Amino acid sequence: MGDAIDLTEDGGVVKTILRHAKADAVAPTEDLPLVDVHYEGILAETGEIFDTTREDNTVFSFELGKGTVIKAWDIALRTMKVGEIAKITCKPEYAYGSAGSPPDIPPDATLIFEVELASCNPRKGSSLGSVSEERARLEELKKQRELVAAAKEEDKKKREEAKAAAAARIQAKLDAKKGQGKGKGKGK
Repeated sequence: MGDAIDLTEDGGVVKTILRHAKADAVAPTEDLPLVDVHYEGILAETGEIFDTTREDNTVFSFELGKGTVIKAWDIALRTMKVGEIAKITCKPEYAYGSAGSPPDIPPDATLIFEVELASCNPRKGSSLGSVSEERARLEELKKQRELVAAAKEEDKKKREEAKAAAAARIQAKLDAKKGQGKGKGKGK
């Protein structure tokens, strides 16, 4: 869908947008540094999935800029908006480097992540000041959830339409075969 964007200008972290966020979606900021993501991690060399939140439909939460995730994630997630899905290719120096992360990630591994930014939140216990700021924050969170839900519903609808189209094609082929069979029987 999207072009590859070299976020580090050395090919170390390359992002390709698979699904754009809505125009008014929020992005991580200094006030909203806590992010929730869905992801799938793949070893570039083998195509093997080494980690995912998709199987159990959980989210992975962390605070940007605290060094709790690989460097590539700190870089790439800052460029995303809620609802966006991106493929992030990470060279070893922006991932686990020469040490790897045994047993799943070998040394010097290039990793590919498909990441969906599900939400951005303020730090726990941070003071947002006034009641109106708190209301605005809650309204924004509600909007984020609605955007993510709408995007998921849209994806579901597209999958259902594709299934229906495939079923119609199969039925048409079956009907055509039945019609051919009848024609051959009458000719004898």
